[in-house]
Amino acid sequence: MTETEILHTLNQVFRDVFDNDDIALTTKTTAEDIEGWDSQAHVNLIVAAEVRFGIRFRTAELESLHDVGQFAQLIQTKLAGR
Repeated sequence: MTETEILHTLNQVFRDVFDNDDIALTTKTTAEDIEGWDSQAHVNLIVAAEVRFGIRFRTAELESLHDVGQFAQLIQTKLAGR
């Protein structure tokens, strides 16, 4: 799966979690860019991404992420390692 495909799928995950079809992610999107992205929404995003992509994240992997692009790269790495 390419980074573009992952970003497209993540965009749908975000739209579902935030119930907002207007969300348009970029690799530079951060929590500050999306209304309602708080700690609870963050947990919901992680779980939804795990389910959608069929992967599991370790807490240490997530702590160093700063934007959606880094999250997409992590997902790509996990998918490649299956």
